[in-house]
Amino acid sequence: MKQRVFGKTGRSVSEIGLGTWQLGTRWGDPFNHEEALSILRTADEAGITFIDTADVYNGGKS
Repeated sequence: MKQRVFGKTGRSVSEIGLGTWQLGTRWGDPFNHEEALSILRTADEAGITFIDTADVYNGGKS
């Protein structure tokens, strides 16, 4: 996975990021903890180190 420096931080992150707005579910479906873990593990194995998240994503579960 290619890396880039993140803004002025000096830190390297993957060029591809993982958005977690609907992590562990599809729109309207209940949160699935195992599915969320599977997605995170797959992203880690692919070398993704840039993860976009917020405390409000999926009611705080993402």
